[in-house]
Amino acid sequence: MRLTTRTNLAARVLMFCAVNDGKLVRTQDVAEACNASVNHVARVVQSLQAEGYLETLRGRFGGLRLARPANRISIGAVFRVFEADIPFAECFDPETNTCPLASVCRLRGFVVRALDAFYHELDMVTLDDLARGNCGLQDLLSMKEALSAGCSRQGEGG
Repeated sequence: MRLTTRTNLAARVLMFCAVNDGKLVRTQDVAEACNASVNHVARVVQSLQAEGYLETLRGRFGGLRLARPANRISIGAVFRVFEADIPFAECFDPETNTCPLASVCRLRGFVVRALDAFYHELDMVTLDDLARGNCGLQDLLSMKEALSAGCSRQGEGG
């Protein structure tokens, strides 16, 4: 299984916002920190805003931030937003399926169960689980000089 670039960017954007909770961040800052193009990040931000995960403010002092607490953002739900329209395999899309085995193949049922298990696991993970106490993530994505309590920069006492 391979996640789309948009899904990967969505997770990065949300983690950036979680690390910088309470601050407005700019798309440009997210793109630089996450090694992505501003245009790709902007499209992902637009989708996350439309789904209620982010709020955006326009203008000179605008930016984006989480629209709800990180502990109320399910990673499984976020992944579904970006992966739902993409069939896992050809036989999952009845309009374009040309597989001659589709009517007798048992593999599809196993794949469906595996995908259900994948999303079940991600449904139990929140954005807060990914960001809170993750000193390495905070070090990479924080826009402030000082790290959160309990974290130190590498080489400064561990």
